[in-house]
Amino acid sequence: MARYPVIDGEKLPKTGAFILAPNHYSEIDPVIMGRFMWKLGRVPRFLAKASVFRVPVLGAVLRWSGQIPVEREGRGRSDAPLKAAQQLVDQELAVIIYPEGSLTRDPDLWPMRGKSGAVRMALQAGVPIIPAAHWGTQHIMARYSKKISFFPRKTITCKIGDPVDLSDLAGRPLDQATLNEGTERVMAAIAALLGDLRGETPPAERWDPVKHGQSETGRL
Repeated sequence: MARYPVIDGEKLPKTGAFILAPNHYSEIDPVIMGRFMWKLGRVPRFLAKASVFRVPVLGAVLRWSGQIPVEREGRGRSDAPLKAAQQLVDQELAVIIYPEGSLTRDPDLWPMRGKSGAVRMALQAGVPIIPAAHWGTQHIMARYSKKISFFPRKTITCKIGDPVDLSDLAGRPLDQATLNEGTERVMAAIAALLGDLRGETPPAERWDPVKHGQSETGRL
């Protein structure tokens, strides 16, 4: 369906654990970013609800492929991020986490306000968080669309950034202020990469769904 040129692909670590944090504006993004990571020589992993791992056959496939289970409810919910971080380190995985948490609400498809999960895991695990941006995916599958365009062949470009510097946050209590500070650095790095791909200047302030009376999940 597409060509997949990569800019600065050498910045993606060839070994060891890390978190890849890309922008998110199409429901097909995980397939696209998985394709880019595979092209760069790493096996893509994702976080998945722990309940899915208990589904016959599907659960076995998820475990075999190294996906990371996360409890989202019940007694295991509170320590789920720490367990996931430990698995990330122990197995030296490369994990894709979307810091926005859902498709951006920004009308121009710029990264919106991020959530703290990716930064929390990076600080807990002591692993780098690598920002990335891709552009062109919307021509295959527009935001919230269920239609996929196969022809003509598209071009989707990805740019990999330098690890976000969180060294001054390491060792600090993982309170909301610390996590917000780290998350804003990550989102600023992603927005800058996307600006380079688009040849435009990203907005100075990230889109905040709450300020615009929007829900943060589901379709607009």
